Amino acid sequence: MANSEKEIQKKYILFDLDGTLTDPKVGICTCVQYALASFGIEEPDLDKLEPFIGPPLIDSFMEFYDFSLEDAKKAVEKYRERFSTVGLFENEVYKGIPHMLKRLKKNGFHLAVASSKPTVFVEKILKHFKLDGYFEVVVGSNLDGTRVDKKEVIDEALMQLFKGNRINKDLIYMVGDRKFDIIGAKEQGVSSIAVAFGYGEFEELWHEKPDYIVFTPNELEELIMRESDEYSRGRVSRIKGLAGEMISYKAILTLLGAFLLFVVLRGGATLGLTSLVSSISPYIPDPVWNFLNNAVNESSAFYNGNLGTIISGLSYIIAAIPVWIFAKKLIKRTSRDTYLLHPMNPSVLQIILGVLFVITFTLATQIATALTKVAASSGGYAEVAKNQYSCDIWIGIIVYCLIAPLAEELLFRGVLYTTFRRYTPVFVAIIASSVLFGVYHGNLVQGTYAFIFGVLIAIGYEYYGVFIAAFIMHALQNLVSYIGTYTFMNNRFIMNPVFASVMGVVAIGSAVMLFRLKKGTR
Repeated sequence: MANSEKEIQKKYILFDLDGTLTDPKVGICTCVQYALASFGIEEPDLDKLEPFIGPPLIDSFMEFYDFSLEDAKKAVEKYRERFSTVGLFENEVYKGIPHMLKRLKKNGFHLAVASSKPTVFVEKILKHFKLDGYFEVVVGSNLDGTRVDKKEVIDEALMQLFKGNRINKDLIYMVGDRKFDIIGAKEQGVSSIAVAFGYGEFEELWHEKPDYIVFTPNELEELIMRESDEYSRGRVSRIKGLAGEMISYKAILTLLGAFLLFVVLRGGATLGLTSLVSSISPYIPDPVWNFLNNAVNESSAFYNGNLGTIISGLSYIIAAIPVWIFAKKLIKRTSRDTYLLHPMNPSVLQIILGVLFVITFTLATQIATALTKVAASSGGYAEVAKNQYSCDIWIGIIVYCLIAPLAEELLFRGVLYTTFRRYTPVFVAIIASSVLFGVYHGNLVQGTYAFIFGVLIAIGYEYYGVFIAAFIMHALQNLVSYIGTYTFMNNRFIMNPVFASVMGVVAIGSAVMLFRLKKGTR
């Protein structure tokens, strides 16, 4: 690990308590019941009181039960009447938290607790569960109702951690399960990690745009440790399969089954729809038929032109539906895994550079292919191109730049890549899924091009961490290529080696900048 990377390694970790280190539901919710009962309000369902976990109690009584400020203060007093003796111990530590804290402490991390709960209760809970020895600083609110705002709590924790010295906010994580933790971290200018195993709804956390999000204490540990020397030494073994499992027959069947199902369904749908159109064509009004059947290829057994393109689009949809059943869980799991490798919210610059890369790389390869006349030498490619460009441009854009990319991404990145990725090194998953993507296209020119772009799309999927990124890359590549062939393939200014070279240089520059901006893979 380079020195520059060491300098930005996070070494100061602030943890919320409730919903992050411990599960306080029974204690907090039972004490809220006790306080409400003193006002004649009976609430037997503890689940309905979960929103009280995390934010300041006064705010919660006022927000959820319309208490006045005076009544809210009285309710907090009743709450503490029970909590101080019984409720604070009606609590349990999340599985994996003690191991994580021990490992972080061993590796030189400076740990603190920053909670909206009164400090006296936080200290008692940590001591009761024998967690107090891991923390250099414990900060909570005051019993008199001051310092309840998360920003103030974080500020005090940082002052104590850095002992009055300059606070380097590049070295700090705030870890919590509610939006208040994320907001407080942003207000203090420190990075945030949202934990989705606590009491904040995922939508609540997502809306506040934390820097990272994790779903288990183990993922939290891996995220924090990923920059340490110990973790770096084990990094290769970790990414050799996200689940650390041997590939099973079930996984192999999933791969083969999804691929064959897609191919067979799409082919069968094309045949079926072609047959259906042939049987009903005498009943189709002439103006509609002329529009649909605008470019018939008499030598082909299938329709082309507008009709052929519409049939192609429908066949993609029919083939994609069962693949979606395979893909949706795999996509969700892969998205969770990739949150460990980078921030969940790429910057605007990263998005712009990604778009620029796809556009310029597509133009460079498309022009180079045309100039070298590689495409012209392939009869299979020529037939595919003739059919694709025989329709009206807007129909082609809908089918080949939206429907087809979505259907193919569900299969090749949604199912095949994510399954390979679970059991093999990432680079193997990228190559294997891209080879199948190339083979699927059925001719050497398209197959080679598809393989190259399959590799780039999979890398983009890893980079941005969300399936939508793979779809957008694929759709944008198809759009640039399709419109390019329709509009400027005979333009001398564009169709020359110099312009292709410029596009290639811009593409390379964009890629270099993207990976320099990459976070979380240091």
